Amino acid sequence: MTRLLEAEQYSEAKRVLQFLLQCRGEDQRHYEEWGNLLSWLEMAFPDSDGQGAGAPDDPSEEDLRQTALNPSEQDESYVQQVLYIMKNHPMLDQQLLALERAAHLRSPEVDVTIREWLGQEPLHPVVQFKALQCLRRRGDSGTLRLDRLGESTELEIEWTPLDLDDYPEPVRRILGRVESVTETMDPTLPHFARELWKECLQYLYGSSAYTRMLSEEEAVVDSYAAALHQTLLLAVYGTADEDEIRHTYGITDELRFRYEQASRSMRQITDLQEGYGEN
Repeated sequence: MTRLLEAEQYSEAKRVLQFLLQCRGEDQRHYEEWGNLLSWLEMAFPDSDGQGAGAPDDPSEEDLRQTALNPSEQDESYVQQVLYIMKNHPMLDQQLLALERAAHLRSPEVDVTIREWLGQEPLHPVVQFKALQCLRRRGDSGTLRLDRLGESTELEIEWTPLDLDDYPEPVRRILGRVESVTETMDPTLPHFARELWKECLQYLYGSSAYTRMLSEEEAVVDSYAAALHQTLLLAVYGTADEDEIRHTYGITDELRFRYEQASRSMRQITDLQEGYGEN
């Protein structure tokens, strides 16, 4: 189901959910989740045709998607439904989709609602990050105090990165270091490294680990690059030669502590993903 949603194959997702709702013998909680998701898809994408986004024979697909995300009619009921799903839906994917829709809402209460929600609720770190992005896209600004990975931090809304190019140069250098090393090993690894790093940054943004990686020191770049490389190999292949990785990135005994710090940050993300039950 996640793959169908990511590919924006909404009609196919609806058909799968309709089939699942007809099956019997599953936990009642699953039926509730499937029913909520189906209702949301029918409201959000009533005219979806089942083709993935950007299909070459359908040049208007992106226009259809934007129309679904930003319908011309936005009455109070529609606004409240989007905000309710954003705050209460049990599935992470649907909260994130609601935040994407919230960026287009033309109601003045949206910014206040999201700010209060961020300040009062213990939220998944990726949901927090996407909510900050939503506020920035809406033109909001100012400071928010959040709990990020167990740490209290103040973040400026207008500084929230919207894509990799928005991150400070040291953060991009870490990825570039891994891409240059892995492209000689497997041509697919740089792509996976980029996707993994984007995911990691959504968790780490605003934390002390993120602050450490902003250093201009080459040793910091090498330490985080080695940690990212190891995490990448474990995710793709299920195994990694840590000694070889440390040698590749020049992690000497003097840099071992920084490397271990970076590795702990990566493991913390993995632990959180398992704790939240992400696929």
